[in-house]
Amino acid sequence: MEKTDLRIIKTNKILFDALLTLMKEKNFEKIKISDICEVALINRSTFYAHYEDKYDLLIALIEELKNTFLNELKENEYNSISKEYFMNLLKILIEHTDQNRSIYTSILSNNKNGLFLDFIMDVANRDIANRLKNNKDIINSNIPIDTITKFYLGGIINLGLDWILNKDKYTKEELLSYLDKLIPEKI
Repeated sequence: MEKTDLRIIKTNKILFDALLTLMKEKNFEKIKISDICEVALINRSTFYAHYEDKYDLLIALIEELKNTFLNELKENEYNSISKEYFMNLLKILIEHTDQNRSIYTSILSNNKNGLFLDFIMDVANRDIANRLKNNKDIINSNIPIDTITKFYLGGIINLGLDWILNKDKYTKEELLSYLDKLIPEKI
């Protein structure tokens, strides 16, 4: 395993935090490198030693979230595609989102771009596809699995976004209860 210099880790964290702070205040497109450096209390040369531009920084931040979520999904104990698998995947997703709520709120509050949705869809699709490769005889339908996956993930993503942006609307337990009622026993 490759060891990363603690100074690099610290600088990345400072830059991620600065970007997230600024994204709470304004749209990503209006943020300048000088704004990020000012909030992070670093020189522009330090920024450019780590990232090409603000898009590179945002992509690195999203990649870190993506890798964290992928590692959390590996812990999903259900190996077959079933309602239990989907409910556990949703619990992991909701818990991950709740633990990183401030990050997701920053990304979504002033920045309605598709990077966040692409990341969630990619991770969930990848996990489902990997499980399907290992369990070929599990779907009881003549509907293509990617169609089923996109159908359910679309609804789940919309409910999740509503939950992130409207924190007091319902609890994560209520959200999981609603999803449990909406997902059929046989997929």
